[in-house]
Amino acid sequence: MSPRVLGKREQAIKLRKRGKSLRFIAHKLNIPKSTLSGWLKNISLTRKQEAALKRSWKDALIYARKKAVVWHNVERQKRLNLAEDEARKTIDNIDVKNRYVLDLALAMLYFGEGIKKNSETGLGNSDPLILKMFLYVLKRNYRVDVNKIRAELYLRADQDVQKMKKFWSGELGLPIENFRYAHLDKRTQGSKTYRGYHGVCLLRCGNVAIQRKLINISKEFFERVVRDAPIAQW
Repeated sequence: MSPRVLGKREQAIKLRKRGKSLRFIAHKLNIPKSTLSGWLKNISLTRKQEAALKRSWKDALIYARKKAVVWHNVERQKRLNLAEDEARKTIDNIDVKNRYVLDLALAMLYFGEGIKKNSETGLGNSDPLILKMFLYVLKRNYRVDVNKIRAELYLRADQDVQKMKKFWSGELGLPIENFRYAHLDKRTQGSKTYRGYHGVCLLRCGNVAIQRKLINISKEFFERVVRDAPIAQW
């Protein structure tokens, strides 16, 4: 063994006797852990030193996990920002006040969320923004008197009916008298509603002609998109 290596071996033994970990020694002396294992296999640590190393290992693990959480949060925010930027670029190329664009947007929404079985135009959702869009297009494109729209609430068992009526009335700008019906789901008894949930609000305007037009817009749009597109190009 060369004097240089021998010197490092002596340093490694001293550090190990002081309770240092193999990882610490390997990093400090730039020696592979496999080599250290052979040099230090006959050196036993005291219980106090072993306990200290275990605490140090746990602290390092906690620190590493915290750093990983921070890194993942930063990366996630980058992806969210990118998605928002791409969405803005798309919307910037659309005239969101054009009546035909609004009709198409409402038709897509209605095809997925709207009432189709009953002879009326209605849509329910838990997001006030979706219902504001519904009301806006009905008023702008179809001259519907939104003050006459009937509203129903579907709530969890522990929710206050009057409080929820006031919430939705304020959010949608509808008279509270329009909220005549509220259903409490008995299946949810005993479980607490999470904060920020205000139930589902269902709006009905009673005009089946609008429903028919929106559904036909959706179908016609889908057909035109795929009509001349070979499956192989999808």
